[in-house]
Amino acid sequence: MEILINRAILEEGLKDLLDYSEVDVLIAGAGPSGLTAAKYLAEKGFKVVVYERRLSFGGGIGGGGNLIPKIAVQKEVQPILDDFGIRYKKYNEEVFTLDPAELIAKLSAKALDAGAKIILGANVDDVIVRDDPPRVVGVLWHWTAISLSGLHVDPIYTASKALVDATGHDAEIVAVAARKNPELGIDFVGEKSNWTEVAERLVVEHTGKVAEGLYVAGIAVCAVYGLPRMGPIFGGMLMSGKRLAEIIERDLKNASGAKKGKKKAR
Repeated sequence: MEILINRAILEEGLKDLLDYSEVDVLIAGAGPSGLTAAKYLAEKGFKVVVYERRLSFGGGIGGGGNLIPKIAVQKEVQPILDDFGIRYKKYNEEVFTLDPAELIAKLSAKALDAGAKIILGANVDDVIVRDDPPRVVGVLWHWTAISLSGLHVDPIYTASKALVDATGHDAEIVAVAARKNPELGIDFVGEKSNWTEVAERLVVEHTGKVAEGLYVAGIAVCAVYGLPRMGPIFGGMLMSGKRLAEIIERDLKNASGAKKGKKKAR
């Protein structure tokens, strides 16, 4: 029985890793913006994988506000909440409140139901870059347990048409790409201090492409563009994820159309 269990885990697990070693969209971070984008992109038929360094979903959702088990969103997010089947309570004309556990569970469940693959305990270490034109075409990654152990182990690769940094406050993927590859033309500024209403608006407005093949969503947007943070309100994170899905869908369809046009011209 033990050998049968081993074979099942190894064969099926490695098949998944091989199958998702080339994807349309790779999202680093299973927080609110990453999971939202994953659901909307997978629904459109794109092959989507989410790498999450922890062994759980949700990013900063679980702690609520300072460990108080509620989070807030603005009323504009209601259509997204309805898409995910997330229950909410109207606090006043501007703010709804949500249960953090329900938000985590339903964001992740809907992303999975839509066809996205989520791999837990996977840490993105670096990006793969090509030139002519300069562009990001994938990542190097290893298991988080390897990082925590302090061992030096070389990572392996995943290729992507679109790489999304949804890693949170430090925007770790964009930071690495900017530091190592100046030819990408990324100006990494760093996050400012809190200003909720401004941050919620600007995060959504600045969501999108930072270099060819590389995108940013959620709170990571603040670090890239020097925007203020917003604290325990998550509406901007959800709207950022949805907007990003729309941007990537457009970009990948345009790229596909351009390739078809070149083939016909030949």
